[in-house]
Amino acid sequence: MTAEAREPLLRPSDASRSDRVTYVELFFDLVFVLALTQLSAYLVEHETPLGALEGAIMVTALWWTWVATTWVTNWLDPVRLPVRIAVVALAFVGLVMSVSIADSFGERAWIFAIAYVVMQVGRTAFIVLAARREDREVARDFTLVLIWTAAGGVLWIVGALLPLPAQLPLWAAALGVELLGSRIGFPVPGMGRVELSRWDLSGAHIAERSALFVLIAIGEGLLVTGFAFIELEITADSVLAMAFAFCTAAATWWIYFDHGERIGAEAMEASDAPGRLARTAYTYVHLLVIGGIVLVSVGDKQVLSHPHEQSVPATLAVIGGPLLFLAGTLCFRRLLEGRWMVAHAAGIIALVTVGLAAAAMSPLATSGATTAVLFGVAALETAQRMRRGRRPGG
Repeated sequence: MTAEAREPLLRPSDASRSDRVTYVELFFDLVFVLALTQLSAYLVEHETPLGALEGAIMVTALWWTWVATTWVTNWLDPVRLPVRIAVVALAFVGLVMSVSIADSFGERAWIFAIAYVVMQVGRTAFIVLAARREDREVARDFTLVLIWTAAGGVLWIVGALLPLPAQLPLWAAALGVELLGSRIGFPVPGMGRVELSRWDLSGAHIAERSALFVLIAIGEGLLVTGFAFIELEITADSVLAMAFAFCTAAATWWIYFDHGERIGAEAMEASDAPGRLARTAYTYVHLLVIGGIVLVSVGDKQVLSHPHEQSVPATLAVIGGPLLFLAGTLCFRRLLEGRWMVAHAAGIIALVTVGLAAAAMSPLATSGATTAVLFGVAALETAQRMRRGRRPGG
């Protein structure tokens, strides 16, 4: 065993190293640009209730693999060679998951399922081994997580081997096992449960990692819409649709990053139970934020391709994406600041109003209306904060 391998693999307690997001973590994130692109394409091609359910399972699975890796790297020190190699290996497994998304409910279901299980079980087993010598409590906690993850993994594999009518409920149940385990502390008879209140997490690290994923999701939406625009003839409608897509991306960025991103780290550092707060705000609520951004990109592409063709799927995507995003950011800020954000709540009401009038509007007009609502939310919140004497971004 080399000196490097014998060195501690957990993050040091000093603030500069414990809070730092490393380049290998950013490399891992790159894989999810492809994953979200494939997911958006899948949703565009499967505009049915069944396709929407399949897409919901896929976005939850992708988010769960990413956020679980973020939690693990909050404990591990990616500067160490074994950890760095493990993260790169996980990135490769993530790449396998990404390229199988398009046929994940078809011939490539077994590829996606095996990659998902390898990602979840392998990562959790690694931190159990890494923490065994340095922190037995951490090793014990993640042993409980490993048991629940392995149980869910059986459902993933079995579901992939069965026809779609059985695959869908089994994969949904597999995700349910992992989500439930996280919610109740992964209890195992005779071994107890995980007590998140004991976890000493780096709030700055989790907040920054989650913000980077939000940025990746926004960038993916622009990427998908940009490629779709390039393939079309340049017309007034296509230019206007592309402009709405950009303005929507800018508004979602402003709403999330102008204040909400920074407040997360502060709230967790001040919390008596940062683990519990991080689980709710970043593991659960952020799924709404990411799902909303993915749905926004689907709606943008629909409007770009068919600006004047009314369809229920297009209308649901154009309105549902911003609505889901605002619902997520509203709950996120409520958890962190203990108050309901007036601007976000007003935006949700305005989007519902647009939805009621959408039947009489073209998809392009509906897109313009939702873009205006998001800009209104960003402007209203910024104005309120400036009246309180705080600058934008503060």
